[in-house]
Amino acid sequence: MPIRLIATDLDGTLIGADGRVSTRTRAALDAAREAGVATIPVTARQPIGLRPIAEQAGFDDWALCGNGAYGVHLTTGEHLFAEEIAPDVQRQLAEALQEVLPDLVFASVRDAGEGFVAQEGYAALAQLNDHKRDPATMHGVPLADVLGSPSLKLVIRHPSIPIHEVFEALRSLGLTGFEATMSGAPFVEVMAQGVTKATGVAQVCSRLGIDSSQVLAFGDALNDLEMLEWAGRGVAVANAIDAVRDAADEVTESNEDDGVAIVIERMLGG
Repeated sequence: MPIRLIATDLDGTLIGADGRVSTRTRAALDAAREAGVATIPVTARQPIGLRPIAEQAGFDDWALCGNGAYGVHLTTGEHLFAEEIAPDVQRQLAEALQEVLPDLVFASVRDAGEGFVAQEGYAALAQLNDHKRDPATMHGVPLADVLGSPSLKLVIRHPSIPIHEVFEALRSLGLTGFEATMSGAPFVEVMAQGVTKATGVAQVCSRLGIDSSQVLAFGDALNDLEMLEWAGRGVAVANAIDAVRDAADEVTESNEDDGVAIVIERMLGG
């Protein structure tokens, strides 16, 4: 079946290390839209970090933020869905993980991705590029306030322990009620149970009447894995982690070498 929707990760996939969409990539996305193919960003970012990339890429339709936790229309502002983690799940997770790894700090993404509530001490570990927010604006609050309201995404980091060790420690707890992943950022990202980029894209496709076999998806990191497996055609960029490369139907050039554009050009040319 012909491709009707392109779902692409941003960081490490569509954009280069300079944080920009190349001229060639923009042209390929424009050509796809002109051919009637929907193009949607599927990102761990929140709206504050997505907006400048959307402008560069010409994205003006549906977008998925928070690793598929919520969908928003970039032009109308309509919210398609939002999947939140319940406070009791957050508290159980935090208490159990802190028993294993003291000194963790947490932050909560809420309010359609516009809200960011950080624990005291979080800002000292953060950089502007982590959340596309100035750490000086992250006014720390007690952990109870971070965990006491539902989150679209719960962020966990440690001042010294490598993030993959935090991720493995969380997985080893054997807890349920949430999904945890990594996007390449210096923190673990936790969403509501069952939430992945794949489930988010599926909801957009349901709205648009598009079958998974008609979806072309691009990614590079662990949080892209389910989306590439679900899509009719999953493509990993050359710089993707091994698990994503192994799961993909195809491996294209790296994000620095316009790998996404190359595949789109070939699809349209064929």
